[in-house]
Amino acid sequence: MSTNSALNRRTLLRGAATGLAASGLAASGLLAGAPAFARSGRPVLTHGVQLGDPRPDGAVVWTRADRPSRMFVEISRHADFRGARRIPGPLLTPETDGTGELLLPQLPPGQQLHYRVVAQDLDGRVDSEPLTGTFRTAPRARRDVRFLWSGDVVGQGWGINPDVGGMTIYNAMAARNPDFFLHSGDTVYADGPLQESVVLPDGRVWRNIVTPEKSKVAETLAEYRGQFAYNLLDENFRRFAAQVPQLVQWDDHEVTNNWYPGEILDSDKYTEKRVDVLAQRAFRAFHEWQPARRQDAVDGRVYRKVSHGPLLDVFVLDMRSYRDSNSAGTSPERILGARQARWLVDELSRSRATWKVIASDMPIGIVVPDGDAIEGVANGLPGAPNGREAELAWVLQEISRRRVRNTVWLTADVHYSAAIEYSPERAAFEGFDPFWEFVSGPLHAGAFGPNELDPTFGPEQVFVSAPSRQGASPLEGFQHFGEVNIDARTGQLRVDLRDQGGRSLWAKTLDPQR
Repeated sequence: MSTNSALNRRTLLRGAATGLAASGLAASGLLAGAPAFARSGRPVLTHGVQLGDPRPDGAVVWTRADRPSRMFVEISRHADFRGARRIPGPLLTPETDGTGELLLPQLPPGQQLHYRVVAQDLDGRVDSEPLTGTFRTAPRARRDVRFLWSGDVVGQGWGINPDVGGMTIYNAMAARNPDFFLHSGDTVYADGPLQESVVLPDGRVWRNIVTPEKSKVAETLAEYRGQFAYNLLDENFRRFAAQVPQLVQWDDHEVTNNWYPGEILDSDKYTEKRVDVLAQRAFRAFHEWQPARRQDAVDGRVYRKVSHGPLLDVFVLDMRSYRDSNSAGTSPERILGARQARWLVDELSRSRATWKVIASDMPIGIVVPDGDAIEGVANGLPGAPNGREAELAWVLQEISRRRVRNTVWLTADVHYSAAIEYSPERAAFEGFDPFWEFVSGPLHAGAFGPNELDPTFGPEQVFVSAPSRQGASPLEGFQHFGEVNIDARTGQLRVDLRDQGGRSLWAKTLDPQR
């Protein structure tokens, strides 16, 4: 019997003894200890609803039921669901851990819509209690755009702490009323077990809600599913996910730290040492539990292009699945792979959107080490591009050669917030146009940084927000998210780097090039 849908009775009682059961999570019913797949009674939607991949031709709605049932979604322009259209969805079965998604097709563009989700028993007689949400569809006409981005959730041992209201940064993001949220990877920490309490350097105690799946590193499919189920125990995240469509990418911690294809782990924490096996399980859980169009992953892809009207195209990258092994970075290596790199430059050159946002799960010029090897793009060495830099140099050169204008790179990964301007005038490699890279994070994890910059592409860090000690907890105030606004009248793009309360720490406005 799976315990993904809720904390079991023993864990709940243990949490009550430490004061955790007084939280809003207990009142929500997510801690009710219900079995994952019930046999009788009314179906129950166990983990809320999520929205994903909004495009002019529709959006994805996700949910999970506690028993085999069929998903239905009603969609309306009105909060009272007058004139609602009822759309049948997939069967929710143990094969997909009770999860399912429905692509809502033929939605009116640029409109605020209301939706209602139920699970109906297989006899077609009884519906679950409905769950509702609202969102704006992507526009076809020129209209102001606002979206947010960040990454890294429940990392370094910092889980859901009811003493502080859970992951409240999601409330700050919801208050910004974005069109969508770009999750830049490390959506879970499958390699990061939680403890019930952690003593901070100043003597304060951080308390975690803990589930069985979050008590060890994930190895089985059920354990990987439990990583995503855990985050949805947080009522702040569930409210956010019901009203803000997400564009989700993955990085390393969805599988294990700093992984690459073909790796064999040397860790006593794992009984399954083959990373390719772990990645296959994690990939399945990722697509079961995330609101992403599954047809995009038919050939195993996470990378994709998502259009959001005439002002914006988003190019979601995957720097994890096609890389070579982590090394010193002194000989040419892949991090995108030839197929994805070619796809990126071809799609960028075809794009007619004013702004082309490249959503990268790792930064370009920030050195990210893996022990004595290199985990990221930058190898920390001066001079001409080498290692994985050579592949990125080709991409940047092709962007310039094909006269692609108005590209902006967004990323997370390094657990601090920064603004970096790249210029060929400062670079060892000059065959590219100047561009900006904006870094924001973590959402809810340990805060680190700042890291060293590699001089190859001429970076200049003009802003940074990072803690004075490595691994700072969310209580220490260095959780971040970024915000992008595109003005429909001027075409200008403004970036704000915000703290966990939503306060703008730094901003930059970019003018579009013609």
